[in-house]
Amino acid sequence: MPIIVNLDVMMAKRKMSLNELSEKVELTLSNLSILKTGKAKAIRFSTLEAICKALDCQPADILEYVEEV
Repeated sequence: MPIIVNLDVMMAKRKMSLNELSEKVELTLSNLSILKTGKAKAIRFSTLEAICKALDCQPADILEYVEEV
């Protein structure tokens, strides 16, 4: 998949656990885990906004485009 999710990297930089982020963005652990592992097929802008607010980052810090060869 050409879109890479770097949620785990940003969480580590902010020293935030999945449980803590789950509480801050009001998402279930399972939904955040799916996103964190890159298995998600889509993300709502409202969810992305909440994650960026909680981690004090930009969407580009979480999502990365890598061209497939």
